[in-house]
Amino acid sequence: MREHDPENSSDVGRTGRMNGPAAGSAGEKPFLSIVIPARNEQGNIERTCRAVEAEFEKAGVSDYEILPVNDHSTDRTPEILAELSRSGRRIRAFDNERSPGFGLAIRRGLEEFRGEAVCVMMGDLSDSPADLLRYYRELKNGAECVFGSRFVKGSEVVDYPKHKLVLNRLANRFIQVLFRLDHNDITNAFKAYRREVIEGIQPLFSHHFNLTVEMPLKAVVRGFSFKTVPVSWTNRVEGVSKLKIKEMGSRYLFIVLYAWLEKTLSRGDYRRSKAR
Repeated sequence: MREHDPENSSDVGRTGRMNGPAAGSAGEKPFLSIVIPARNEQGNIERTCRAVEAEFEKAGVSDYEILPVNDHSTDRTPEILAELSRSGRRIRAFDNERSPGFGLAIRRGLEEFRGEAVCVMMGDLSDSPADLLRYYRELKNGAECVFGSRFVKGSEVVDYPKHKLVLNRLANRFIQVLFRLDHNDITNAFKAYRREVIEGIQPLFSHHFNLTVEMPLKAVVRGFSFKTVPVSWTNRVEGVSKLKIKEMGSRYLFIVLYAWLEKTLSRGDYRRSKAR
């Protein structure tokens, strides 16, 4: 059972859902749910949600929902999310009621999404809503997973910190070789999955950014297919990154080795059946 702190519940209902009519209304069943973890993103989260709405509205797409998840923010993020829930009929905001953690916030969203597919998107608008729309179309065309890559032909990266870029490429190359994987950006959080994939990769263990590796590796190891598409990435203009490389190295390695051991030793016990 989740613990609930009444001292921090002025904008949140007993279920951890932000109060407001949009949060509770069933409305049109969405095809795509967009989970956006948000920790101290008061300068970005509204811009991100509104940019997604604008992109989908321009394309005439209405069967989606946006699920921002407040991850124990200490700034105005909770108040902004509560207002977004009240004002946007496709926005349903929630609280991560577990311990603080990027992965735990995403897992909260995965408990609540109503769509046939779900995408994880960053709350700082570093991921492009235009690419999100492309994910939507690939999923509509039958893709089980859509993995964006920032490092293939057609992609664009703006202002990526050089030391993080070097570590990123080394880590992804290691994963690519270890799993003989035809994808070079597995650590990128910006990926989309059909509902049956999310059900098929349970249980999820990661509390932090290593969830971005656990989800796609489990999907691959358990026999789901993926489509790689080039995406753009732009460094945040507000706030600071929550990813701390020194803290995450051992956690990433644990999850990579866990998935590799499943692939190597489980004899396919957790691999999904091909009968569909």
